[in-house]
Amino acid sequence: MCELTIVGAGAGFVVIDKPPGVRSVPGRGPDAAESIEQRVRARWTDYDGPVIVHRLDIETSGLMVVARDRVAHQRLSRQFMHRKVGKTYDAVLQGVVTPDEGAVDLPLRVDWENRPRQMVCHEKGRKSRTLYRVVARSDAWTRVAFRPMTGRTHQLRVHSVTPVSAGGLGAPILGDTLYGDASSASRLLLHADHLSFWAPYGPGWCKFDSPSSFGAGWA
Repeated sequence: MCELTIVGAGAGFVVIDKPPGVRSVPGRGPDAAESIEQRVRARWTDYDGPVIVHRLDIETSGLMVVARDRVAHQRLSRQFMHRKVGKTYDAVLQGVVTPDEGAVDLPLRVDWENRPRQMVCHEKGRKSRTLYRVVARSDAWTRVAFRPMTGRTHQLRVHSVTPVSAGGLGAPILGDTLYGDASSASRLLLHADHLSFWAPYGPGWCKFDSPSSFGAGWA
């Protein structure tokens, strides 16, 4: 069972650093019960309201904020809903991304025949926008700082792997088991390294950082 790594806390909230391979919320069946939600409830047994404000993919690591009471959950959730939070991700992509910075605007929806995969769909997809900035390059990989402006499922993974001719970056994230080459890295090289939001009980803007553990080889 995973241990919670607490990065910071305040009135009504706790910020944790989620390890890769752990669900944000329980899945179906007893074998999929372990999750950040389960660990939070086990640690703070005095609260039975909603705790999960937002989610990270099971393969993605990094910063998550969880609520400690109902009012905090409502206020934090509203910030995510209205895109009032700051979020950035550190990622290493398989291939060379040529522009130094830019934006990907590709609408996404569930690929119903291949769930949980998502797909680009200009007819029925939901608006999805990702800003990116190249941090480092080699002749085989590109390290990128992502700033998602929307929070769709697998947004960064799909925007990365979609060909340049179709509006994407044309380079899957290393270690991606769904959209790329699972053997290209020991894990998905995607980490939520910055999170900022308004304190639910105020006052002030809260900022948290968590450097990725990818290593200097990708710098």
